[in-house]
Amino acid sequence: MFGPIGVWEMVIILVIALIVFGPRKLPELGRSLGKSLGEFKRASNELRNTLDEEIRIEERRPPKAAAPRPAPAGAPGGGEESGATGPDAAEKAKPAVPAEPATVAGPTPDPHPTEPSAGT
Repeated sequence: MFGPIGVWEMVIILVIALIVFGPRKLPELGRSLGKSLGEFKRASNELRNTLDEEIRIEERRPPKAAAPRPAPAGAPGGGEESGATGPDAAEKAKPAVPAEPATVAGPTPDPHPTEPSAGT
């Protein structure tokens, strides 16, 4: 009936709850538990409806065409468009310059006193 919990297990749980909480507090606890479960169910249904609506909206949208990416300059058949001239063509024809390695910021070491540039 309740999954892995049978009828006798439910009876034992209710008797223990009656002993622990008493006959006056038990109906109040049942009402608050029912309200909490109802609110949780309502919120989960609202979330499910929102997700379903978003999926329907996404399905109605036409698929976006992916813009072709230019091939790297060193790749065969890529890099420069045929017939490209002007300053933009010169910029595209330049090989990529690797970035300089980052320097560690910190105090500059003092030159050794025996080096020639130390006294000047």
